[in-house]
Amino acid sequence: MMGSLDLDAVAAFLRTAELNSFTRAAEALGTAQSLVSTRIKRLEQSLGQTLLQRHPRLVRLTSEGERFLPAARDLMAAHERALAAFAQPAERIAIGISEQAVGPDAPALLARLARHDPGLVIGLRIEASAALDDAYERGELDVAIVRRLGPGRTGEVLRRDVFGWFAMPSLARPDGPLPLVNLVAECRLRLHAVATLERAGIAWREAFIGGGMAAVLAAVGGGLGVAPLAVRIAPRGAVDIGPDWGLPALGASDVVLRSQVSTPRANAFVRELAAAFRAG
Repeated sequence: MMGSLDLDAVAAFLRTAELNSFTRAAEALGTAQSLVSTRIKRLEQSLGQTLLQRHPRLVRLTSEGERFLPAARDLMAAHERALAAFAQPAERIAIGISEQAVGPDAPALLARLARHDPGLVIGLRIEASAALDDAYERGELDVAIVRRLGPGRTGEVLRRDVFGWFAMPSLARPDGPLPLVNLVAECRLRLHAVATLERAGIAWREAFIGGGMAAVLAAVGGGLGVAPLAVRIAPRGAVDIGPDWGLPALGASDVVLRSQVSTPRANAFVRELAAAFRAG
């Protein structure tokens, strides 16, 4: 008869499955990578199944891991409900995320993270990085994740993103000004892209200004123009036309975490959030 399951091992499996990395899972859990790996190995031995395929740079679920994943989530949810019988009052955390840093996936990301602590009430703002930096300095945000294109204030670098000029392959090269697809006027990447074009003496025009990243990606996908984007959030099917069209390189920028939380509960959430962004 199969014995009981180690909840810490199940938690380690869930984080690794979600982040596709032992390293990121360890960061999220606030423990050592070796301990995460050991716990999952013991879990596999308890179940008599291999749950993860281990590659040098990536971890993937096996078919047995896919089968176990929903049951593992149910088990941990039941564990959280049991703990909640004597839980402390709900805690609030105000978060700001630059849409140029996360793309259109912020709600899904936060929903996944919130499952790990249902008692944490998350307030989310998605705005331009400059606005979020100002809100953080005013004390309106506990956590801000922003895109930094030059020297900035305090913060922890989560990853570095490379930029490109993205458009659909069917977009014809214009005879006149370059048609730009951008977020709002105060977007740092928009300002950087415009300044880069003007230094290179390349004429441009506003073809589309979107109120959100989903709108910008839809405009690019619809062939309305060219958007300066991080490679990781470019829409499916779009290509970097910069080299072929002779556009200047946009370089790269850092995605930065700024946090002023103080409670253990909020710090655990911030660790999860940081690990998710590092996993990219």
